[in-house]
Amino acid sequence: MTPMPERSQQQQPPRSPQDQPPRSPQHLTPPSPQHSAPAPPPAHAALARSFDAVAAQYAAARPGYPPALFDTIEELAGQPLAGARVLDVGAGTGIATALLTARGARLTAVEPGAAMAAELRAAHPGTPLVRALGDALPFADDAGFDLVGYAQAWHWTDPARSVPEALRVLRPGGALALWWNVPDPDVGWAVEQEARIARRLPGYHQHGVAPEAPDLIRGLGLGLDPVCRVLHWTRRVPLDTHLAMLGSRSYFSAIGPEAAAPVLADERTALLDVFPDGIVEEAYALDVTVTLRPAASS
Repeated sequence: MTPMPERSQQQQPPRSPQDQPPRSPQHLTPPSPQHSAPAPPPAHAALARSFDAVAAQYAAARPGYPPALFDTIEELAGQPLAGARVLDVGAGTGIATALLTARGARLTAVEPGAAMAAELRAAHPGTPLVRALGDALPFADDAGFDLVGYAQAWHWTDPARSVPEALRVLRPGGALALWWNVPDPDVGWAVEQEARIARRLPGYHQHGVAPEAPDLIRGLGLGLDPVCRVLHWTRRVPLDTHLAMLGSRSYFSAIGPEAAAPVLADERTALLDVFPDGIVEEAYALDVTVTLRPAASS
């Protein structure tokens, strides 16, 4: 099925930059008294629309995914990625797009944000790109994709719409795969960082759904049986890259650089106590949920 031509829609994009919270924050320290009362948090729609403002930063600073993720997707989906027709929804700047293509997938990207899509197009000019939302996929019922994937993106959708849409464009027996890098709740410095930022920014990460994704899918009443795995991995990056990664998250992009700057400056100081050589070992828990479309009845 050839995708519809690229187009824009005036709705919030299904895009997220590690906007998932640690599952069980621990070791919280008392709030710092020196900061004035923070402003109210941005609305969910404003957060969802915020990524175009940091598209280049997102492309440069965001982590990818370890090979174990794609091994897990192949295992749970019961099919190899090599040769599979894959729809990468909320593809953003193309981080997962590149890795799925490297595994041999025949990939079509879906991304609503203009600047995010421009980054993807520049990096992957040969990848078909459709400007659309996961809640309304512009493909026919018989599109027959083998896999519909959401990397850091599904929580911007309405599950009651996006899950039926995925099932509609999947072949019988095809798979819906959702995954998120989240700060590892078993790593003390990462948990303390999330707690510091949350004290400064009310509502920070209040929209995370990674651990709840299986129950949300089961609760739709569609007879689906999602399976969840959690992987753990790390990457080592310069402190400036880590701070740019933080700044590309929806909350920071929505409040703007002036409001974000003092929070990120304080993070620089705190992290130099933990990583005095200026190299940060980011620790991620990678939540993966895979749901199969029921096979056609004989």
